[in-house]
Amino acid sequence: MKQRLLVVEDDAALARVLCDNLTFAGFDVQWAATGAEAVRRAREAAPDLILLDIMLPDHSGFDLCGALRRGARTPLVMLTARGQRADKMRGFELGADDYVTKPFHIEELLARIQAVLRRARPAVRRLVLGDVVIDLTSMRASAAGREFHLTHREFEVLRYLAEREPQVVSRTELLREVWGYLDRPTTRSVDHAVARIRKKIEADPHHPRFLHTVHGDGYCLTTAGGERPADT
Repeated sequence: MKQRLLVVEDDAALARVLCDNLTFAGFDVQWAATGAEAVRRAREAAPDLILLDIMLPDHSGFDLCGALRRGARTPLVMLTARGQRADKMRGFELGADDYVTKPFHIEELLARIQAVLRRARPAVRRLVLGDVVIDLTSMRASAAGREFHLTHREFEVLRYLAEREPQVVSRTELLREVWGYLDRPTTRSVDHAVARIRKKIEADPHHPRFLHTVHGDGYCLTTAGGERPADT
């Protein structure tokens, strides 16, 4: 499942650039050109993050920021040509999670969005998968009370998937966020790591209860166990 972003921007040309780049980055993106439309779309779509321009034709973004934050805890990044310290402080006081001043590089905006989403995501410190217990703080794992070894990267794969449960995470995202690749290398590193993890945490690695493959998309973790369509 892709993370949902709502772009609130009255400049149609800029909005198109933002939506195209955010979609290419893997997000499910919706656009609202007015404050009223933004409120409606936020209620209907329940976005994971709102990118909010301050200068809108029908509302001040500052007023809209406060209204959106009263109704939900959706992370919010304010986007504006204003760079004055007083404006930034007002935005933060109203509940904005970050403040990006135009003009900006799309790479910086993407990095800020990802950082806000990471902060908003609850950290997972302990996984219980049947009789397997994985402590992500002390980096220790046990099955039926007996400790077993997981590599640092195997812990990080499990942490990354657990913090996004039940979202499907692509191989490309895992290679970027866990392995540190900036491009899209042709490698089976993720598949091999998942196979190793399954041998350690699954009673039957060929019919996993917890660590699932979603064909054509990637992997997901279901801590409650159970089947998913097209698992392997």
